[in-house]
Amino acid sequence: MREMAFEVLEILEDAGKAISTSEMAERLSMDAAELVPLIRELVSLGYDISSTGDEMHSLVSRSDRILPYELNKKLRTRFVGKDLRYSDSIPSTLAAAKRLAQEKDAEELHGTVVVSEQQTGGVGRMGRSWASPPGGIWATVVLKTHIPIDRLFMVTMAGSLAIARAIRREYDLLALIKWPNDIFIGSKKVAGLLQEVDTEGDVVNHVLLGMGINANVDLSELPDELRKIATSLHEEIGEPVDRTKFLARVLKEFELRLLQLESGEYDTIVREWKSLSLTLNRRVHVKTMTKSFKGEAIDIDQHGALIIRKDNGKVEKVIAGDLFQL
Repeated sequence: MREMAFEVLEILEDAGKAISTSEMAERLSMDAAELVPLIRELVSLGYDISSTGDEMHSLVSRSDRILPYELNKKLRTRFVGKDLRYSDSIPSTLAAAKRLAQEKDAEELHGTVVVSEQQTGGVGRMGRSWASPPGGIWATVVLKTHIPIDRLFMVTMAGSLAIARAIRREYDLLALIKWPNDIFIGSKKVAGLLQEVDTEGDVVNHVLLGMGINANVDLSELPDELRKIATSLHEEIGEPVDRTKFLARVLKEFELRLLQLESGEYDTIVREWKSLSLTLNRRVHVKTMTKSFKGEAIDIDQHGALIIRKDNGKVEKVIAGDLFQL
């Protein structure tokens, strides 16, 4: 029924004014009574449709949901996001994408995006819960990439760059990247990423890149411990953002950098990441699975590892861990 509902929406869009039930029914070769549930479906999806009884209908305003129909109108990519799997609410887009990649050919899924209006069991790094209330952008990209396995962390770097650049270009905000996977505006976090890789030996079965962006999130809905350190795009610009338009921009920026990685332009990604780094040349406290130390973040290497000059003068490479900027 949803596909037919969007055929009704196309007619309302093309009309640009009130159109009669009988005219719409004639265009769709259906009985007028069959239009009623289709219009109700559109209203349930967030479209404001003015109806005068059962006679005349007009589109007043569009839905603010991240619907495939709306994204396709704004998407300017070759393959990322062309297949959008949408849900009103699911436990986790990452978990849903993982099931999808296990059930289907990853080559055919390359670039597929799973998105949900909210997550009830969102997961961040180290298995931590991720608050995902309505108003955010909660999405996971499925990839069957041929980037060498020792370069796969750079997919996260490409995603971080995509979000930071999209924020800068769409809203003129100075978004920066905190290693390894967070996007900050000023001193507050606005987005984060989580990468999961499935491999067999040197063969990469698939890569999943989860993105969580506080677009129009009501900050009062976040847990108390997050309110002090989080912000949203709505909060920063003073008005709601068009989430579909912004996601389309993020996916375009991501695809550009993914293609750079796949063509071996690793230095290009590293240079751009450094130019937007909130971490480099800062004193930091690093906690890994086995140790904890303080020092200065002096560089990242060609694989995305952070280089720290410890307080004892020794230089150490950090591949994974929690980082706190001092």
